[in-house]
Amino acid sequence: MAVLGANQYGKAESRVVRIVRGADRHEIHDLNVSTSLRGDFDAAHVDGDQSAVLPTDTQKNTAFAYAKLHGIASPEDYALALGRRLLEATPAAASAQVRVEQYAWDRLGRHAFARRGGEVRTCVVEIGRETVQVTSGLQDLVLLKSTGSEFKGFLVDEFTTLPEADDRILATSLAAQWVHDAVDADWNASYDLVRDVLLSTFATTYSRALQETLYLMGAAVVDTLPGIAEVRFSAPNKHHFLVDFSGFDVDGLENNGEVFIAADRPYGLIECTVVREERDS
Repeated sequence: MAVLGANQYGKAESRVVRIVRGADRHEIHDLNVSTSLRGDFDAAHVDGDQSAVLPTDTQKNTAFAYAKLHGIASPEDYALALGRRLLEATPAAASAQVRVEQYAWDRLGRHAFARRGGEVRTCVVEIGRETVQVTSGLQDLVLLKSTGSEFKGFLVDEFTTLPEADDRILATSLAAQWVHDAVDADWNASYDLVRDVLLSTFATTYSRALQETLYLMGAAVVDTLPGIAEVRFSAPNKHHFLVDFSGFDVDGLENNGEVFIAADRPYGLIECTVVREERDS
């Protein structure tokens, strides 16, 4: 006999843009919002009975309505309000998840903006009937160290061709998520603090491997910011290989660690989680 396993449903990637029209200048909040509900929705799957199902279209409409009704002081604050509303509106739901990506814009004038490239701010809010968890983060943060990084002493077998490196370029497109102890915080200030710690640690510590660098970055966050319980990283190693000039028929042309080819794939993918000791015990 077949039985229904774990399931959830929701509306993915609603592009919510909120313009705050002040008297002197406008503000823009540009979000990509995904919502989902988990709970007792067996009848919808097994019997085709939709009586307990809040339509995904309603979830989308609520996301847009709450951009105006609640406002978007921060992605976390907005996601908490939206998740609580969806849970309230769906008695059969045991929990609601709201995932938000926020895209940054630079001001060109009082009413004009330019979309900023680079990193995307993220948050995931999980709201149950008795529990709430807020996870903030960022993705697509491209970092590079032109020195201060090595990779050597690794395991070698008959298929190993990678040479040891005493000094190499270390680069990654970082995705990081950090879990908050509380659900009431100055989310914007917290985001700025975590980002600053991550960047300063990356810039100022010597790296013997990307694994070590990620651990040091995560440890710096959980050790210095008491409101952060856990940091999760996903970091592709964006390889830079020294270009071989030896085959060029040009007198005096040498590549002394100055010209590289940036290879986008394949790439090493390093992932780890750093937690406060008392949380892990």
